[in-house]
Amino acid sequence: MEYDQVETDTSASGNAARSVEGWIIVVTNVHEEASEEDLQDLFSDFGKVQNMHLNLDRRTGYVKGYALIEYATKKEAEEAVKGANGTEFLEQTIHVDFAFVKPPTGAAAPRGSRPAGRNGATGGSRRRSVSPQARV
Repeated sequence: MEYDQVETDTSASGNAARSVEGWIIVVTNVHEEASEEDLQDLFSDFGKVQNMHLNLDRRTGYVKGYALIEYATKKEAEEAVKGANGTEFLEQTIHVDFAFVKPPTGAAAPRGSRPAGRNGATGGSRRRSVSPQARV
């Protein structure tokens, strides 16, 4: 069965955003029997892997199909994205991209992300309650 896809720009390195500790890439279409060692061997060719998260299905114990890999520098992460994207890994073609990207300039802010008003409230039209003595 074939599905329609939205064309995306795979050159996200210009819009890549740093996480708190480093540059995180996401690897999708990871084989269900892949191990951390397999991924470590592949991605250590591009730089020192700071951290790796390989999510497992609790019921089956197999890999869910994606991994998050963290590098200390943007250069290492960019090399991993360029070098590993579209390569064959355990008989499956993996897809690699940055996990966090900056929104395009001028993009609307997501709902609920408005700056907080007085006392942390977000709707500027709210009125404070008035004590009975002040109402008179």
